[in-house]
Amino acid sequence: MFAASDLSPLARKLAAAAIHRAWAWVATVGCIGPDDARGRRFHAMGAHSCICFPPGSVFGESGIQIGAETLIGPYVSLSAGMPGDARRSTLEAAVVVIGDRCSIGRGTSIVGLRHIQIGDDVAIGPNVYITDHNHSYSDVTVPIAGQWPVEAAVRIGTGSWLGTGVIVLPGSDIGCHVTVAAGSVVRGTIPDRSVAAGAPAQVVRRYSPDDGWVPPLPR
Repeated sequence: MFAASDLSPLARKLAAAAIHRAWAWVATVGCIGPDDARGRRFHAMGAHSCICFPPGSVFGESGIQIGAETLIGPYVSLSAGMPGDARRSTLEAAVVVIGDRCSIGRGTSIVGLRHIQIGDDVAIGPNVYITDHNHSYSDVTVPIAGQWPVEAAVRIGTGSWLGTGVIVLPGSDIGCHVTVAAGSVVRGTIPDRSVAAGAPAQVVRRYSPDDGWVPPLPR
């Protein structure tokens, strides 16, 4: 079996450089933009937006709207609806709406059935999970995986930042200019201009027009 150690140092250096150049070319050409055939499958994709290569799993592009100048990292999964859901064919509005100038980190999943609204200038770290539905467990005679999901719309306000590994659950309403600390689990309402942390996420700092940030930011 051939191994890299069988190459001479010069041959390995040349091969590595060629592979890196090829991968950079594939990553550049493989991006999905608004003028590409795959980009035109989306409900809308604004100018200068990009889904980086390699993309994650993408389903229901016609129900996904992406604003202008938005960067979606590699391995990001996007979904609007689910296979076999007859409602998808009757929907005219997008289920997942991502605003302008957003950045979405690699490995993130945004999975919508009812409505997920992400405002402009939102920064989302890697490996974040955002969903507007969850399994129901109300019928104890049916396995949980076999029960139809319970849905509740999700909103993430303009100018907010979600740190690495955040989970946003159905019904969450995150305000504008909100920081959600890494690893937090959000369910419910987070007010504008605040910092939330924990599982479940709680407000740990909030901006007051009179007093500034309370408690004060560390110097």
